[in-house]
Amino acid sequence: METLHHILFGIYPYIALATFLVGSVLTYNHKQRRWGSKSSQLLEGDRLRMGSILFHSGILLLFVGHLVGLLTPPEVFHALGISPAAKQQLAMTAGGIFGTMCLIGLAMLIHRRMTNRRIYKSSSGMDIFILWLLLATLLLGLLTISVSASHPEGHVMEQLMHWAQAIVTLQPASHLLLEVSFLYKLHILFGLTVFLVFPFSRLVHIWSAPVGYINRPYQLVRRRVQHT
Repeated sequence: METLHHILFGIYPYIALATFLVGSVLTYNHKQRRWGSKSSQLLEGDRLRMGSILFHSGILLLFVGHLVGLLTPPEVFHALGISPAAKQQLAMTAGGIFGTMCLIGLAMLIHRRMTNRRIYKSSSGMDIFILWLLLATLLLGLLTISVSASHPEGHVMEQLMHWAQAIVTLQPASHLLLEVSFLYKLHILFGLTVFLVFPFSRLVHIWSAPVGYINRPYQLVRRRVQHT
């Protein structure tokens, strides 16, 4: 079991992140012209504008929150007078708000893709898979809030921080996650899988925004048609 645990939380993070970085670079170099027209489907229709805003804003805020919360050394929080308990409370509150925003937006996008026959038929297997993967990752993250509330002292949060920082410094310490809740572990694995498949999904259009959207001929054509 310890060997499997090390593979999942000591080796898999590097596989996922390496694929994310290398795959994104290769996709940017060879397929960027195709991103705009494909990703535009996510923004189609006035009635989905709010869903798109909620999803993209929520997922961006969650990403930044995870990045800052996990990779900022504990000493920085201590110097600012923020205790582990206070940091955890802040993470729970912000995560709950941003996660709910993202969940509502994502639910709208999934409903649209699954119920619109034209969009569903033109969707690839990866288009469908990434939406459900994001939903599962998001729901698991929201469920961890209740687990965090059961140990308000913030000790587990610091363990997660030390694990993430050990990955970044190339000193994997998978043993730090041996005793944490299974929900945390699932959330981490699903989150890493999002990074793994990122370059092969429509999420990759993020790298072309916002410049790609502003200059995209497709948008200009639609606007002219709507004004005639």
